[in-house]
Amino acid sequence: MSSFTESGLVKKLSELNPSQQSIQTLSLWLIHHRKHHSIIVKTWLKELHRVSSSKKLTFMYLANDVIQNSKKKGPEFGKEYENVLLKAFKLIAGSGPEEKTIHSLNRILNIWGERGVYDEPRIKEYSAALNQREKSPAATATAATPSKKNGEEKREKRKPEGGDSNGHGHKKKSKSSSSSSSSSATANSGSSAAPVEKKPAKSEVTIEVNGKVETHVTLSPHQPDGDPPEPEELIRVIQELENSASSDAAVRERIANLPPEVSELSALAKLEDKEAAMRLAVKVNDAIKILNDYNARLASEMDDRKKLTTMLKDFQREQQELLAQAEQRLEEYTSKLSKIKEVQREVRNHMNNLPDLTALPDVTGGLAPLPSAGDLFNIHHH
Repeated sequence: MSSFTESGLVKKLSELNPSQQSIQTLSLWLIHHRKHHSIIVKTWLKELHRVSSSKKLTFMYLANDVIQNSKKKGPEFGKEYENVLLKAFKLIAGSGPEEKTIHSLNRILNIWGERGVYDEPRIKEYSAALNQREKSPAATATAATPSKKNGEEKREKRKPEGGDSNGHGHKKKSKSSSSSSSSSATANSGSSAAPVEKKPAKSEVTIEVNGKVETHVTLSPHQPDGDPPEPEELIRVIQELENSASSDAAVRERIANLPPEVSELSALAKLEDKEAAMRLAVKVNDAIKILNDYNARLASEMDDRKKLTTMLKDFQREQQELLAQAEQRLEEYTSKLSKIKEVQREVRNHMNNLPDLTALPDVTGGLAPLPSAGDLFNIHHH
């Protein structure tokens, strides 16, 4: 991944769009650079002030994705965002958001509460900042309907075809609810028509981009198979397995050299007295201790190797995603380079077709020189 710079972060935030790939790519990049969590969150809040009202929702989806998907790595982002989310919700509430934006953000808060991302008093504080807005009577009447819809959706969560997992987007309604922007607005204002087809709900969000209503699939409802490990962590685990039980030649040799009587029942028939039996018992107990210790180490090694296998799969998955992104960028910039080269050829052809001024004939060579100002003055007086 590219190295972290604040200017690079600002550029990436400016290029952020509500598509799944855009949110996924930037979220992965931020989590990878989590040691800069303080600068990342401060820059995020600063840019949140600058972006349009419609893009503020995309910023919140990005924050939600980073907060939830970075928990396995550490609590840095969760704690850092906790200090600025109240300001963020107040800022969004004061920017005149649409009801569907407030509805989507309330769903995120509900998910945070259910998953224990933040404690209940903090969730209530965020909710109060988001929903305490100055409203006209018409807006107040309209706002009552989405709140009812929230209650209906909470009841629907208990059904098998429940909604998305992270609170981004809406459930699938009838086909008419997604056929046009007008029908989408009707659904957002409180229509509770039953689904025509019972299918697993997709994580979708309807937003307005440059005056057009669009539906995008977002990342946050998707929980990855596992957080990819850092290369240093992967190397450390592999190095530790070099000293594992299966590679301990000394213990294996001790086990191979155990006396045969400790594992053969026929040796019991050869015991002649109690002292011989006691000596055999000591040998058997020593052998049991060695084998128990070694078996425990082998079991621990098996667990470690299973974990390493999972880590390698997660690391490979991450590298495949990054490879796909890099290939896409390469394709984009190769196309741009091809267009630039085409323009370059056109410019060169145009330059080659221009006349050579040095090769033009001297049009002044056979003409008399023009009179000077003094000559003209003398001619006038004569």
